[in-house]
Amino acid sequence: MSDGIMRALAYDGQVRVSAVICTEAVETARQRPDIYPTAIAALGRTMASTLLLSWGVKGERHITLRIFGDGPLGGIITTADADGNIKGYVQEPQTDLPLNQKGKLDVGGAIGKGDLYVTKDIGLKDPYTGSVPLVTGEIGDDIASYLMSSEQTPSVVSVGVLVNPDYTVAAAGGIILQAMPDADELVLDDMEEKLQHVLPVSTLIHNGADLSAMIQNYLPGVEVQFLEEKPVQWHCDCSRERIGGLLKSMGVQEMEDILEKDGESEVVCHFCNSRYHFDRADLEKLLQEMQRDLQQG
Repeated sequence: MSDGIMRALAYDGQVRVSAVICTEAVETARQRPDIYPTAIAALGRTMASTLLLSWGVKGERHITLRIFGDGPLGGIITTADADGNIKGYVQEPQTDLPLNQKGKLDVGGAIGKGDLYVTKDIGLKDPYTGSVPLVTGEIGDDIASYLMSSEQTPSVVSVGVLVNPDYTVAAAGGIILQAMPDADELVLDDMEEKLQHVLPVSTLIHNGADLSAMIQNYLPGVEVQFLEEKPVQWHCDCSRERIGGLLKSMGVQEMEDILEKDGESEVVCHFCNSRYHFDRADLEKLLQEMQRDLQQG
């Protein structure tokens, strides 16, 4: 199935649902660095979660998830915007561990203990950042914990990535079911009972389920109001201009040090591995711009 995200309401508006398929986007992320199965599973789950949490992001705004644990994977950073663009990377992409006791990729072991940070740019002066300690490091449980802590919203979060023997991504996606504040206890009980019998979300996607079928599999027999559907895709918005701005943000002294010691600089984008080379003339031009900005400021 093509990558996309769908929003819906169930139980007469008492439960909000988001479902995402992002197999192609996660496979694109896998092709950028030399990334191993456990690492791509962790990155893919975080990418799916970021897209699912992007409900409400408008215009040029975006949402960023950062996960930092004491496991060998290091950190994960993913960013999504209102147009379904997603990018992400892991600090240690060659992390791979034996399967866990359930026979699954050991994402929790790779991440370890740490914290989840969610930053939302919703048009205020400063972006809002909320954080929670990691519950299991398996991503889905941690997102549910964040939603309960920050929004006091009981939520079910299921995210998954299925990796082929050749390390390519066979399926990736997720689903969030959020109870609205006025949700009836009987609704919550019925939803909880239905969730005891569902297949893993990655299995549903691998078996060919589209977004509406995913939602119906999680809520069989429940009337669902489908609200919107749109495509999602991997997209890195790095550019030479942006990287030049990052170099300028280092300060005049550091720029002068680079010119004196190296005379050039190469910057590699963490997200897409694009390389940007700045020779002496480029750096001198940036330095002149920095000095001019200081004089005008």
